[in-house]
Amino acid sequence: MKEKFIKSTIILMVGGFLTKILGMIIKIVMSRIMGTEGIGIYMLILPTFSLFIGLAQFGFPVAVSKLVAEEKRNNKNLIFSLIPISLFINIFLICIILFLSPFLANQLLKEPRSYYGLIAMCLVIPFTSLSSILRSYFFGKQKMFPHVVSNLTEDMIRLGLIILGVPVFLKYGLEYAVAFVILTNVISELTSIIVLYFFLPKNFTIQKKDLIPNRLYIKESMMISIPNTASRFIGSVGYFLEPIVLTNTLLFVGYSNSFIVREYGLFSGYVLPLLLLPSFFTLAISQALLPVVSKNYIQQNLSMIRRKIKQAIFFSLLIGIPITILFMLIPDLFLMFIYHTKEGTTYLKFLAPICLFQYIQSPLSFSLDAMGKSNDNMKITFLGIIIRTGFLFLFSLFKIGIWGLIFATSLNIIITTVLSYQKVQKYLSHS
Repeated sequence: MKEKFIKSTIILMVGGFLTKILGMIIKIVMSRIMGTEGIGIYMLILPTFSLFIGLAQFGFPVAVSKLVAEEKRNNKNLIFSLIPISLFINIFLICIILFLSPFLANQLLKEPRSYYGLIAMCLVIPFTSLSSILRSYFFGKQKMFPHVVSNLTEDMIRLGLIILGVPVFLKYGLEYAVAFVILTNVISELTSIIVLYFFLPKNFTIQKKDLIPNRLYIKESMMISIPNTASRFIGSVGYFLEPIVLTNTLLFVGYSNSFIVREYGLFSGYVLPLLLLPSFFTLAISQALLPVVSKNYIQQNLSMIRRKIKQAIFFSLLIGIPITILFMLIPDLFLMFIYHTKEGTTYLKFLAPICLFQYIQSPLSFSLDAMGKSNDNMKITFLGIIIRTGFLFLFSLFKIGIWGLIFATSLNIIITTVLSYQKVQKYLSHS
């Protein structure tokens, strides 16, 4: 198990590194083709996009990974029991998006040009839901290579589409270019599904009995997915509310819409992606950690779990600390090299040490899920969102521009990480 865990982690880290590079290239290309204003509109839509993607997946990826890892079920029947439910949820969410998009664009986001991007989400979420379920099967089997290949293929396809398509749609207007960027996820997710299909084992032949929904499997999945979805929903709602609260409060105190779009795009599109650059390491470790913690917690092998979590935190800090120091000492170098701008250096220097907490939060959260303590994750997330949204509104009233968001984000990161650590320590305190 130890060798398999290390191998899985290495594969995910290498794959995550390559995916992160491709993701950064995509961001660079988007920022240089669409400009700061285009990135600003895209970043205004992104929280809503993330909210509906989280709802559409309904926590099934975590449920499938956990149940497959236990090796007690017909995995084909498990997957085909959940796909119809997933599609039904997707259709329901698509109807909601179509109904709410005009109100979201004009009244909440205060940016009419975001309308077409919101509508474009409808075509994306079914493909994202299906690919996430297939990926979770391989995670449960601790086979990480298919996930890495599908992710890299997906990003390369998306990069190519953006390079070729965005300049064409820019001729018709910035709103159409933003919508096209979102629609590229349809092709990239479809490509990912095809790649994952070819990695399925040869004995993965589908029989008629596999297509019949299993009520027990559905019930077991729901027991895992519902609290996980609630946690993600709370987090996504907070992310969804972020640009709405920020935009409306700053408009109220006298800032212009163009200032808000520009500064929010700078913070969310440039600064945050840089700060979260080491997150691919922590995510790789966390994903490999989930089946290991799950199996050992059932066997009450708490000493093994403690060792693995300590390893995860140690390596996260080993990677995060040097990058944090560089961000604090030479922030303008990274922004100039990647985005061809020096704007945002102050934001980057301030948030760099705060994000050390963020780097170790992922292994802690995944460990709680693996131990069946998703309810704790949900409560911690809920508390963090209340703190973040409340202080975002309060700080924004002080007329300090985007700094209200930065201070509120910092408080959220520190508090949620500390609470997660305390919960993990509590459940592992007795061996």
